[in-house]
Amino acid sequence: MNMKTQIYRKKLSAIAYDYTLIVLGAFILAAGFVLFINPYKIVPGGVYGIGIVVHHLIPAIPVGTFGLVLNIPLTLLGIKILGPKFGFKTVLGMVLTSLFMDSLTYFIGEVDPLGLANEILLSCIFGGIVIGLGLGLIFRAKATSGGSDIIAMITAKYTRLPVGQLLIIVDSIIVLFGLVVFKDWKIPLYSWIVIYITGKVIDLMLDGINYERALIIISDKHREIKEQILDSLQRGGTYLNGSGMYSGKEKQIIFTVVTRRELTTLESKIQQIDPDAFLTVMSTHEILGEGFKSLKDKID
Repeated sequence: MNMKTQIYRKKLSAIAYDYTLIVLGAFILAAGFVLFINPYKIVPGGVYGIGIVVHHLIPAIPVGTFGLVLNIPLTLLGIKILGPKFGFKTVLGMVLTSLFMDSLTYFIGEVDPLGLANEILLSCIFGGIVIGLGLGLIFRAKATSGGSDIIAMITAKYTRLPVGQLLIIVDSIIVLFGLVVFKDWKIPLYSWIVIYITGKVIDLMLDGINYERALIIISDKHREIKEQILDSLQRGGTYLNGSGMYSGKEKQIIFTVVTRRELTTLESKIQQIDPDAFLTVMSTHEILGEGFKSLKDKID
């Protein structure tokens, strides 16, 4: 097998993997709405949140179809203003989500399918988890969910405000729209719970559970501590040059990253070497590089 064939097969496999994630993610996303959200008039932002409100006002309009109708002009507008960054994968995700949502509603029904009418908080929790799982799979395929994401991106271009903040604002406006229509103050409270849980699950899907800790170590016995890091833990690190604010004395500062298990071992070793050492231990969002997940694996 020559090199070109190997590269072609690798690309084909990556494409098949991405589209599998989109199909699976769209189905899970749709199931989350149909089973846990739509029947209980929860409005978790986005075009489907608007679709839920419209559907309860005009039952003949399906939630999925209405969401797709809103997504089409928003996507075209996004392509015109932001450029063709959404692509076919995003369009496929939108169409499949709407198709799955309306199909599941047809077969399952929309009148309390899981018997959670008296357990709305439970429905919000599991709805947020399932929706976050579906969106996370779509995002891992380098597609977007469209809808309010596009509105936030367009607004950010002209206002220079952070997209994350604008997304919260847009979704909150949609939530308040549900409050006005349904006239029930509990709806926005439940809806914000779903939005929060969905965001946390998406982060977990994209970044995984991170057990790494970053350490800044200041000690006059930095050489002995360095040896423990290199030899006992077989980890690397970086020396940073610094000076004491009070004494003005030059300092060699160690910056290193270890796992949560290794942290306990290293702290014990440092305590034996220099009980007066100064440590800063920080939780990390993501670690990329030698000894951890590679940047290439992250981007490919």
